Amino acid sequence: MGRFSLGVSPHADGDKEETVAQTQVPSQPERQAFLARMRHSAAHVMADAVLEMFPDAQLAIGPAIEDGFYYDFKLPRPLTPDDLREIEERMRRIIAADFPFIREYMDRDEAIRFFTERNQPFKVEIIQELPEEGLEDGKVSIYRHGKFIDLCRGPHVERTGQIGPFKLLSVAGAYWRGDEKRPMLQRIYGTAWPTQEELEAYLQRLEEAQRRDHRRLGRELDLFSVSEMVGAGLILWHPKGARIRTIIEDYWRQLHYERGYELVYTPHVGRKELWEISGHLDFYRENMFPAMVGETQEFYVKPMSCPFHIQIYKSSLRSYRDLPLRLGEIAAVYRFERPGVLHGLLRVRGFSQDDAHIFCRPDQIEEEIVGVLDLTLEIMRTFGFHEYAVYLATRPEKFVGDPEQWEAATEALRRALEKQGMAYDLDEGGGAFYGPKIDFHIKDALGRTWQCTTIQFDFNMPERFDLTYVGEDGRHHRPYMVHRAILGSLERFLGILIEHYAGAFPVWLAPVQVIVLPIADRHTPYARTVAATLRTAGLRVQVDERREKVQAKIRDAQLQKIPYMLVVGDREAADQTVA
Repeated sequence: MGRFSLGVSPHADGDKEETVAQTQVPSQPERQAFLARMRHSAAHVMADAVLEMFPDAQLAIGPAIEDGFYYDFKLPRPLTPDDLREIEERMRRIIAADFPFIREYMDRDEAIRFFTERNQPFKVEIIQELPEEGLEDGKVSIYRHGKFIDLCRGPHVERTGQIGPFKLLSVAGAYWRGDEKRPMLQRIYGTAWPTQEELEAYLQRLEEAQRRDHRRLGRELDLFSVSEMVGAGLILWHPKGARIRTIIEDYWRQLHYERGYELVYTPHVGRKELWEISGHLDFYRENMFPAMVGETQEFYVKPMSCPFHIQIYKSSLRSYRDLPLRLGEIAAVYRFERPGVLHGLLRVRGFSQDDAHIFCRPDQIEEEIVGVLDLTLEIMRTFGFHEYAVYLATRPEKFVGDPEQWEAATEALRRALEKQGMAYDLDEGGGAFYGPKIDFHIKDALGRTWQCTTIQFDFNMPERFDLTYVGEDGRHHRPYMVHRAILGSLERFLGILIEHYAGAFPVWLAPVQVIVLPIADRHTPYARTVAATLRTAGLRVQVDERREKVQAKIRDAQLQKIPYMLVVGDREAADQTVA
């Protein structure tokens, strides 16, 4: 069996590398666990290096994250690229010293005193708020390497020398605890890998991801923008971006009509009482915009459409013959995301979600889930996503509803997946408190995974709103309710599409499919005739009438990633052709 290097430590002089520890090739879970430990340890080493450079630095938190790590600091000045290089050099020296990571314990009061003396208020705040169950035998866990000590539960690698090749990537602002009313900190992002080859491969993927960044492409291709005058996280769709959205929405609606869905429209706002009954004001208020106060009532903009679709269900007496009832909508919803998490199209405050809710009888649930899975696969393949991972999340310790309903719903999800021949991972206890669910994670052209589709049973809403149907026995029964969103947020899905295709959309999805390029002004009338003919055939066409050389027009059309370019000059006009 091959060998797998757990850590490669660059020497301070950078001339050679020393393998500190080796082990047998690990399984994927073992590898992921090791990477998490190593990156967490790298965050500690980075904090140590920052404290060397800035003795008055105040440390916040520094976890491992997917593909890397970060640490938040309050520093006396903004960091520069030169600072990152200096921090990296100090990190290399700490790694080469091969300090052991040592776990120690302090009483809560002792830990508060220790970090207070070192002017670390963020650590003190964390310790003060630690619940008793967060302590170990009533004590606070810390980790030490060399002279550096940090509040931490671990785990870590055994020694700093086991931290592999790393790179500090960027600095960003982050509010303490994500609260814009708290101090703004500087967050340093980094990555670390077991081998230099893996690090270089990751940096290449990162460079390609930056080239495909939907924010840059959205600006260059004139698809969308965000205006400070309108507000952060609120997207303005330009004509080309709006055209793509329209194509997606038209396709979505047509497909849903074919699959037996009834499409509806619901308001953007609802009365306070609606959100009280639904439970949103109790459990989701922090993600909702503040109330709008009318003359006699309060209204909230909707964060989701479920209560509205429920009201449509309740608008008439339902019989078992009426089920299943599938209500769908591309609904505008609003969520009060914190400024620090907003990110282009991927995290916004106002977005359109392809919400649908299925109300059905117990004997229909498996068939309905099979239908949703089949619809999901068709949609994802149409958009060019052929690789995916599926997760089945089951009942958590705390839940609402009848255990027998949970079991029936979970089994329906399981059998539906098996009928479709879909492999899945079981997420034991990972369901929401109100029902089991299936999550789809699609893989894009860069190998990144994105959670898009969710198929979620809900045993909470039908109880809260007292949903019923009249069964064959003439008695009232509670329907099963399934939430499902296939694309999720259209804004987010479009951001994923832009990066997946690097802005070069397939012809059917391109906002401009054909551009006609007249060589000179005298060819413009014929170019317009060609464009009109193509539009009549249903194509999306533009004419570049600028007084530019045709080579410049071709270059600009390539930059705009237009699939087809038609050049017309004297010969084409005379022959009624194109080139």
